[in-house]
Amino acid sequence: MDRRGRTPRGRAAARHGRPPPDPDWLTQYGLNRKNVDWVHTGDCWAAAKSGRCHPATRAQALEALRQQVPACAHCRPDTALGLLD
Repeated sequence: MDRRGRTPRGRAAARHGRPPPDPDWLTQYGLNRKNVDWVHTGDCWAAAKSGRCHPATRAQALEALRQQVPACAHCRPDTALGLLD
C-alpha cells in the first residue's frame, strides 16, 4: 500500500483512468458531419463550445487549411502552424 492506501492494482487503475491528453489540433465538422467547416488549435474555447470537433494531426490540419478550410478567427491555427507570419 502507498500513503493514500492504494494497492499496486489500485495505482494501476488510477493511472489508466486519467483522461487522454488534449489534441494539438481540431477539425470542426458541419451539421451534416461530412464537411470540415473550421480548423482550431486544441485549446480553442470556440471549438469547445461547438461540440462538433474531432482531434486532428498536424498534417491533417495543414491539409485542411491548404484546401481552403477557414481557420478559426479566435485561435488562429494558420499562424500557429506557420502558414502565416
